[in-house]
Amino acid sequence: MTDLAGATWRKSTRSGGSGGDCVEVADNLPGVVGVRDSKDPTGPALAFTPVTWATFVSDVKGRHHC
Repeated sequence: MTDLAGATWRKSTRSGGSGGDCVEVADNLPGVVGVRDSKDPTGPALAFTPVTWATFVSDVKGRHHC
C-alpha cells in the first residue's frame, strides 16, 4: 500500500463548480501520483507511478468525447 500522507490534493480543472463528480489529484510526492474522489476525501485513493498517470492523462486528452 502506498503512503499518501503529506499529499497536497487539488481538484481537477475539468471538475465543475456545482459540486458534482470531482476528481482530486496529488502529484507532490516523489514517485507517486494519488487520485481520489473529492466527495469522499477520507475514502480510498488510487496510486499511480508518474509515468502511468501521464500515459493515462495523455490518452484521455486524445479522446474528444464527454
